[in-house]
Amino acid sequence: MALVCLSDFEMYAKQHLPKDVWDFVAAGADECCTLEENLKEFKRIRFRPRVLRDMSAMDTRTTILGTEISFPVGIAPTGFHRLAWPDGELSTARAAEAMKTCYIASSYASCSVDEIAAAAPAALRWFQLYIHRDRTVAEHLIRRAEAAGFQALVLTADVPYSGKRRDDIRNDFSFLSAVKPKNFEGAFESKDCSEYGVPAGSIDPSVTWNDISWLRRVTRLPLIIKGILTKEDAELAMGHGVQGIIVSNHGGRQLDGAPASIDALVEIVATVQNKIDVYLDGGIRTGSDVLKALALGAKCVFIGRPAIWGLGYKGEEGLRKVLEILKEELRLSMALVGHADYNSEARWSLGFTFSF
Repeated sequence: MALVCLSDFEMYAKQHLPKDVWDFVAAGADECCTLEENLKEFKRIRFRPRVLRDMSAMDTRTTILGTEISFPVGIAPTGFHRLAWPDGELSTARAAEAMKTCYIASSYASCSVDEIAAAAPAALRWFQLYIHRDRTVAEHLIRRAEAAGFQALVLTADVPYSGKRRDDIRNDFSFLSAVKPKNFEGAFESKDCSEYGVPAGSIDPSVTWNDISWLRRVTRLPLIIKGILTKEDAELAMGHGVQGIIVSNHGGRQLDGAPASIDALVEIVATVQNKIDVYLDGGIRTGSDVLKALALGAKCVFIGRPAIWGLGYKGEEGLRKVLEILKEELRLSMALVGHADYNSEARWSLGFTFSF
């Protein structure tokens, strides 16, 4: 059967990945309310399409942090891609390079930053970071990412502690027997790496906005904060001089009861007022979802679970297919809504309503 939409890839992955791996990929926190809301809230949004507007030439390109990408869908940071395909993040990076879009490599990748860079030297690569109690771990990772040619640093800010993902606990994290976070080899003295491949409690829960200044001293890479859901934190991010925000609830894997990312986007865009880039992840499943996020002010969106589904199908080829589907669905949605591109003026004039 041909796979023609992202739901098809999801079904394939559920049928073919080992159960403990599928549970890890699909997991949300606690009762999965936020995970479900990420999807449901997109369905409440309705377009106000315009007609007779010459849709003969479509342009899906955009620019993020000064670099042009072919369409506004990147790959969000998710760990352990070798659970889905033997060469893991190497296929992910190659797919991003082929599609001329951005890949945010997780610090919990099952391939090292050096290996990822070598696999796709021309790709637009950003590096995702957690701050651990031992700050030298973060400093070492940043230095390696810089040396490997990564172009930006993405700080995940919503994990003072890992959310409670019930299926991972029920499965006793058995998937970790098959994969390790390659970037942390030799980084920790403890051999008890029971928390997603690193020692329990190694992520520093005391991190505050003051640590942004520390990061600024460590690196000159552009800094994006991932995990912002309120206008107050958006204001603080701008005040601390970051270059971008990713509106994100961690795919519903952290605080159950947090708002859907698409709902939080509105107040954050209103607060930022185009002073810095605003991106979004969480709940993107169709090209029309992408366009809804753009209409509400996002510069680009990032996909997490769908990237894993694509890898689980045919590695690089499967992920390229997922990205191609989203690109073509976006192009079609733009044409049917009546916008041949989505420059700033077009984005704000693209009307929408909410269905209750």
